[in-house]
Amino acid sequence: MRKYQWFSGRILPAIVIAMLLLSSCKPKDSDIQASIDAIRKTTPEMTGVVASVSQGVVTLTGECKDDAAKAISEKAVTVIKGVKQVIDNCTLTPPPPPPPASVVIAPDDPLTKEVADATKDYPGVHSDVKDGVVTLTGEIKRADLKTLMMGLHTLKPKKIDNQLTIK
Repeated sequence: MRKYQWFSGRILPAIVIAMLLLSSCKPKDSDIQASIDAIRKTTPEMTGVVASVSQGVVTLTGECKDDAAKAISEKAVTVIKGVKQVIDNCTLTPPPPPPPASVVIAPDDPLTKEVADATKDYPGVHSDVKDGVVTLTGEIKRADLKTLMMGLHTLKPKKIDNQLTIK
């Protein structure tokens, strides 16, 4: 019985105190978060990155401009004392879309000549060109309309105003 009293009176409290001291040595999640916030302020690659900490596991989310920035963000967090694991859920910023293809509109003088050449085989068709707009008037056979329109579209006018009467 004396051994038990000695153990419970001296050894057990010493073990409890040692466990409390050892457990308090580990960095808390709030300390890890503070370290990450300090690193984010000095690391431009982490501008779009958000970090959350839970039981020493850091989860990174947000956008990085490229793979190098993503790797730097992960490496910067990995070296913080108390970080057990880093889960990198960051995405890469998509590249900007290419500029829209420019539409080439033929000037009126050459367009007038080309339209006249394209319509010369259709005797009932009359054409007028103004500000890149081709206006068609007159009569045409249904079978010839598709061929004429395809030929005129290759000339790249701004618009074709079809006022033809189909026979």
